[in-house]
Amino acid sequence: VQLQASGGGLVQAGESLRLSCVASGSIRSTATMGWYRQAPGKQRELVAGITGDGSTNYAASMKDRFTISRDNAQNTVYLQMNSLKLEDTAVYYCNAQQSRYGLPYAYWGQGTQVTVSS
Repeated sequence: VQLQASGGGLVQAGESLRLSCVASGSIRSTATMGWYRQAPGKQRELVAGITGDGSTNYAASMKDRFTISRDNAQNTVYLQMNSLKLEDTAVYYCNAQQSRYGLPYAYWGQGTQVTVSS
């Protein structure tokens, strides 16, 4: 499984961005997909996740501003980010979780930088 994230960039506070992550290889529609982020000097944290049947979960601080969605036909997961804040500046990573040889396994994309300026 390979994950290719895109859509990051430099925006001003209050603006929006949409991240995309295209999965290729042996990705299954039942895989749980998600977005994580890592700011400088901080640990990687969950932003949002979506299961194969469309159930979603969000970090509490982002629930009202971010929306995760997926298009299984395109093997793509999206993260719509609205009302961006300075503290949203981070590298955003796409994640896929599915079984591999009968065991849970996590795949990671290369990350896309989001920078929010004042």
